[in-house]
Amino acid sequence: MAENADGDLNSNLLHAPYLTGDPQLDTAIEQWLRWDKNPKTKEQIENLLRNGMNKELRDRLCCRMTFGTAGLRSAMGAGFCYINDLTVIQSTQGMYKYLERCFSDFKQRGFVVGYDTRGQVTSSCSSQRLAKLTAAVLLAKDVPVYLFSRYVPTPFVPYAVQELKAVAGVMITASHNRKEDNGYKVYWETGAQITSPHDKEILKCIEECVEPWNGSWNDNLVDTSPLKKDPLQDICKRYMEDLKKICFHRDLNANTTLKFVHTSFHGVGHDYVQLAFQVFGFKPPIPVPEQKDPDPDFSTVKCPNPEEGESVLELSLRLAEKENARIVLATDPDADRLAVAELQENGHWKVFTGNELAALFGWWMFDCWKKNKPNADVKNVYMLATTVSSKILKAIALKEGFHFEETLPGFKWIGSRIKDLLGHGKEVLFAFEESIGFLCGTSVLDKDGVSAAVVVAEMASFLETRKVTLTEQLAKVYGKYGYHLSKTSYFLCYDPPTIKTIFERIRNFESPKEYPKFCGAFAILHVRDITTGYDSSQPSKKSALPVSKNSQMITFTFQNGCVATLRTSGTEPKIKYYAEMCASPGQSDTALLEEELKKLIDALIENFLEPSKNGLIWRSV
Repeated sequence: MAENADGDLNSNLLHAPYLTGDPQLDTAIEQWLRWDKNPKTKEQIENLLRNGMNKELRDRLCCRMTFGTAGLRSAMGAGFCYINDLTVIQSTQGMYKYLERCFSDFKQRGFVVGYDTRGQVTSSCSSQRLAKLTAAVLLAKDVPVYLFSRYVPTPFVPYAVQELKAVAGVMITASHNRKEDNGYKVYWETGAQITSPHDKEILKCIEECVEPWNGSWNDNLVDTSPLKKDPLQDICKRYMEDLKKICFHRDLNANTTLKFVHTSFHGVGHDYVQLAFQVFGFKPPIPVPEQKDPDPDFSTVKCPNPEEGESVLELSLRLAEKENARIVLATDPDADRLAVAELQENGHWKVFTGNELAALFGWWMFDCWKKNKPNADVKNVYMLATTVSSKILKAIALKEGFHFEETLPGFKWIGSRIKDLLGHGKEVLFAFEESIGFLCGTSVLDKDGVSAAVVVAEMASFLETRKVTLTEQLAKVYGKYGYHLSKTSYFLCYDPPTIKTIFERIRNFESPKEYPKFCGAFAILHVRDITTGYDSSQPSKKSALPVSKNSQMITFTFQNGCVATLRTSGTEPKIKYYAEMCASPGQSDTALLEEELKKLIDALIENFLEPSKNGLIWRSV
């Protein structure tokens, strides 16, 4: 490949149709080098071209990102399927085109943009820069933009969309993903994440305007345009005021003897959790100094996901022991999820699962509602959970008389359904997904780790006055409503065809179009396949939940009362499994239930996933 004196590729050759001999790839390369104005990502593509790395060029340039359970999410770096300056500009141009079509008052109502603290030096790519470019595209088209002047928790964006009556909003975040990733999370005017058909329509619009418009690269507009407003102070104030709606024991909080340690996992959470504690009347939680401030390298943890348990909570647990604090609260890097650990009598820590925390939240939110509204109609009350989450709220609802509903995995479905219910005059107390995503109240229509953290603190403080720990209260909840023992884990699989083969084998198990009737020794009562829309438990054999063709998800209901689901992740290269034993209130032999659950999970893995045959990598923590 010829080079000019500067060492750059000869610009004449870059426009030649024979760069690689592959017309599709040549067009993609030529477009990238013409459109990308970020020197670092442009150089990455030039280097790959110079070194003849055609396969990698094809992987990076010949496909686009699609909307998963949390919007667009990918690694940062050069290429049309990665998160970078150019793809964020393209995505925002598509958003503009679609929103202009949907809202005649788009240019009066405006658009909200927030960001976390992620960044990658090698690509000159940071959440803040991507947020500025998102704003620039819209400002250049005379759209008012509410751009937060500093990093915020993800729930602040959907909250601001509703409060400011904007048509939509974007949060630049990859939440708890590995440090290499970033994302573009889209919220509709409702304050809920976008669902179909909006996601597909936006993608079509992105495809129609991939070339950057004049002004799209002009991030100076963020500093000069009168259409840019900073909503930070206003939204923070309103959010903290709204938190009071779910605070029931402020006086008790002010006098509690309990101490709390909080870690923000090198992300955005510290300042906001401190403020929330203040609103609830608490003394400030003790921060983990090494993890308090933003750090895009997440340098003290192996992975920035508090869901991984003790191994990633090491620093906070040691600090809590030193400070004589019994409870640790961990918000993930964008503060939309919450992990909780409690020190036990025996000196060991219990890290609660998302399902266990949901049992506590469900009990607490209903108990507080009942005490505060003794004459209100329980039939008007709802709680929600995703279909792969514990059925404990269903058990509480059956006994207490309120409604419980399930949605597809992903908080976007919960948010949309809550909006519908509120529109019909219903009251939603609590919603969750098992991956430590919780929503107390309905001020925000997405999961919220900030409010969840302070509600746990209040719950623990209240229980402390009764000399009861969170762990003891959990046992009481299960004792009253039935033990719900669940296990969730995953395998890594970096080969999409293998994943497809695994699920297609289940759909054609004994013979074509026949689902399995047994899993090892365990008889299967019903099968529901969200990918195809099949549900053997329905008279019509059609699933009541919406079909989701872009992801794999099959649920098995077993004769022994266990429910198990296999599904692909919407944000990572994982096959996840979820299994739960739902016992009736009389069944208290947890050892027996645990043994049965373990055997069933072993059978599920061995018979349906076949990890050694399929080269699946076991989760390692």
